[in-house]
Amino acid sequence: MAEKKLLKRETYCGAVREEAVGRTVTVYGWVNNMRELGGLTFFDLRDREGLLQIVVNETFSSPEILKSIGKETVLAVSGLIVKRAKANSDLPSGRIELIASDIEILAASEVPPFIPENRANVSEELRFKHRYIDLRNLAMQQNFKLRSKVNLLSRNFLDKEGFLDIETPMLTNATPEGARDYLVPSRIYKGKMFALPQSPQQFKQLLMVAGFERYFQITRCFRDEDLRADRQPEFTQIDIEMSFAEPNELFAIVERLMREIFALRSRDVALPFRRLPYREAMEKYGSDKPDLRIPYQIQDFTAAARSWNSDLLNAALAEGAKVKGLVIPDAGGFSRKQLDEINETGKKLGGKGVIWMKKGDDGFKASLKIAAETIAAFYEKDRIDPGALVLLVADPEARALFLAGKLREHLGKKFQDKDRLEFLWVTDFPLFFYNEEEKRLDSNHHPFTAPSPEDIPLLESQPLAVKAIAYDLVLNGVEVGGGSKRIHDIAMQKKVFQMLNLEDKEIEDKFGFFLNALKFGAPPHLGIALGFDRLLMLLTGEDSIREIIAFPKTTSSLCLLTGSPSSVSQRQLDELGITIKK
Repeated sequence: MAEKKLLKRETYCGAVREEAVGRTVTVYGWVNNMRELGGLTFFDLRDREGLLQIVVNETFSSPEILKSIGKETVLAVSGLIVKRAKANSDLPSGRIELIASDIEILAASEVPPFIPENRANVSEELRFKHRYIDLRNLAMQQNFKLRSKVNLLSRNFLDKEGFLDIETPMLTNATPEGARDYLVPSRIYKGKMFALPQSPQQFKQLLMVAGFERYFQITRCFRDEDLRADRQPEFTQIDIEMSFAEPNELFAIVERLMREIFALRSRDVALPFRRLPYREAMEKYGSDKPDLRIPYQIQDFTAAARSWNSDLLNAALAEGAKVKGLVIPDAGGFSRKQLDEINETGKKLGGKGVIWMKKGDDGFKASLKIAAETIAAFYEKDRIDPGALVLLVADPEARALFLAGKLREHLGKKFQDKDRLEFLWVTDFPLFFYNEEEKRLDSNHHPFTAPSPEDIPLLESQPLAVKAIAYDLVLNGVEVGGGSKRIHDIAMQKKVFQMLNLEDKEIEDKFGFFLNALKFGAPPHLGIALGFDRLLMLLTGEDSIREIIAFPKTTSSLCLLTGSPSSVSQRQLDELGITIKK
């Protein structure tokens, strides 16, 4: 029996270049494809860096081994690097090839359920079930190399800025963060539960009380909530907290971090980022995470609508509705089919429909009974180009802004160039919102958010008018981070808890340890959590964070690879003191 060679990687398949011509090398990888031509056998060997063409010619001493090689077989191949007779410009290694002198099968492969390079034609269910094959795709390999680089860059950047990397617990108390907790039963204390953290919020604030001043952590967080393309039940965030600072200083640090991250893909990030108060964002874009690549802005046409003599609009205005709209340049030629599609989109969003105005070949017209001369006068007074299409919705203000914002996004898809970066800080969020379901105030961010000092007198009389020192970082219509200045005064923290309708016992049970810490010299502090997965999704141009998470869950929170969540044995349930209620 031949002596087995010791494994030692000298180079990667995708890294071999012309300067290696004349050298004998050994490469390792998976067989990407095989083909025979004129008595020669060719196959591409693939590793994480790319492909290298292998040639088996008449001088190869063991041609019978080729019968045992199929797609995805793992090989060690030794041979001489030579120039290709005909270069392949599609491959970085396309000017050279390896003439095999020795081939060793390291692991055979059954016929795979799909070929990694053809994953685009494979269902997500099949890809996730065999994720280890899906991840062999070279584009996926590049995604995860980039993810690793961003992780390392972020750590080094924050280290240079004086932040300390400190781990916080994974097993903690349930907290009111706005989503459901994942609970972990205790075997020792039957009937009691740990919770997996939705964020390290209270612990990172305690680290400020402890005097570390600047903390960061690239950490896993867990939320048992409905999923979307940019959500997963477990996710990663870059968590940052700092003492003795104002938002402007934190903004500048985060902006420089973003610039360095996007430079990894040779993409320029202009500093500083634009800032927009929450109220202005809602009024102009109908969203607290507007996509600034779209040039349309929402306008208020309520006053103008009062003069249009429309029974439908007059009835809506009499009930307190607002008329919000969009002016779409060079869209006056939209067909009736296109206008009907826009109207249906408005209805699917929960509106009553979309009103349109435009100038046709036979003059101005609208989807409502409005005189042509009235529409013409409106266009002239508001200096609207006659070639523009006007779209209107009439609803209570918040609803009208939401609908107009969604229409803006729908019609602005053609402007959503992935290579264009529009960063934005949205600031001055309301401290509270009214929870209609539970008939009480709720925190807009979380209950540790500080109110704006000038609005503190309004806490009792007009709590919904109180602004928070809170901010979100938005990129191309996606929220990639959120943070706030924290409450560091115990009296104010208790006041906010009480306004959220928390009883004294509940406050003590859930937050007693935290309030106790505030008694002992808590410094002013603030922070932010940046969504690492969302950031990578935007950096790579993927449409879902599942493409940059190694082993993601489906949109129904299932892991198709492992079959989790799964049942557990009765013995395990008995040890935990748990009974399953069906």
